[in-house]
Amino acid sequence: MSMHALFVTAAYAITAVVLAGLIGWILLDQRARKRELAALEAAGVRRRSDKSGPTKP
Repeated sequence: MSMHALFVTAAYAITAVVLAGLIGWILLDQRARKRELAALEAAGVRRRSDKSGPTKP
């Protein structure tokens, strides 16, 4: 294998590992945010955009 092919292969491998890490990080963070949101909703905190809640006079 030539040095050029080795360099290109290594660059693609490193890029794939970095992208997989970022995707994993995003998925784990999404789960954490969903858990936090569920905990807040269970505690009675509602979103400002939620129109189904009680309205203020």
